[in-house]
Amino acid sequence: MLDSILGSLKVVALATKTDFRSVTSREVALFEGPMGWAEFSPFLEYSYEESIPWFLSAIEAAYIKTPPLIRATVEVNATMPAIDNPDEIAEILSSFDGATVVKIKVGGDARADLARIACVRELCPEARIRIDVNGLWSVDQAEAFLDQVGEIEYVEQPCLTIDELRELKKRSGVKIAGDEIIRKAKNPFAIDLSDAIDILILKVAPLGGITRAIEIAHHHQLPVAVSSALESAVGISYGLKLAAALPQLDFACGLGTGALLAVDVAELPIINGAIQVRDVAPDSGALIKYAVSNERLNWWKNRIRMTWSAGAQAIVQEKGWIL
Repeated sequence: MLDSILGSLKVVALATKTDFRSVTSREVALFEGPMGWAEFSPFLEYSYEESIPWFLSAIEAAYIKTPPLIRATVEVNATMPAIDNPDEIAEILSSFDGATVVKIKVGGDARADLARIACVRELCPEARIRIDVNGLWSVDQAEAFLDQVGEIEYVEQPCLTIDELRELKKRSGVKIAGDEIIRKAKNPFAIDLSDAIDILILKVAPLGGITRAIEIAHHHQLPVAVSSALESAVGISYGLKLAAALPQLDFACGLGTGALLAVDVAELPIINGAIQVRDVAPDSGALIKYAVSNERLNWWKNRIRMTWSAGAQAIVQEKGWIL
């Protein structure tokens, strides 16, 4: 099976429209299996061990039948990077057709963050606002900012640790969503989220695939939103299937981030604030046009081999996946 994956592997570099958490080009590895195309795209700095769930998700997408889907479309939010130019903010917002929720990246200079939020509110006065901090604040910083920000839907990962989140929850009435706290946990089933967060953020690739993400959601019994990890249309399509398979979906999902890419391998348009759930195959021309060098292709092949050896193979065997 590994030979089949490596033999069909395509790797592309997709430019972003703007700097997104220091990412200006997204390298993604794509391969095809009996169930369709899959994406393996852990960020370049991730270790082989950190990359294991991403590879398991890709294997599941390519080789394992998807659970039953109960939604044909998924509502998505707009995502606003940490940019400050009002014209750029307006241009980014225009990429998210019909979105009624905007998630705004914050966590840098507080005055710039508040100005960005104010600009979005001016441009989209009816939109619900949520902010994403990626764990960059202390409890005191979070409390001070939330006292100034006005009404928001929720704050995503304001602080990094479970103890900090619990302390913030005591001090603030703003709902807290957890992303890194579950995504980066060695065992997401073992972590106690009580009195720490109100909403669970699920990302299909970092959590090891649809089946495991659904199990995590069931275990923690919290309202959920599904989000992306800045994947291509192939990876986003699998996140959409996770959102479509969940018994209950409580919030608009952060699965519209393809709008932040300047180029992509396939079209997955946002129409009236939602995206259709469907299989996605990369355009053959895009695979050629955006292909990385042979040196980068070999780097990704080696990364897959090492991720397989670091633990992915053992987990595939433990799951009893017949590949």
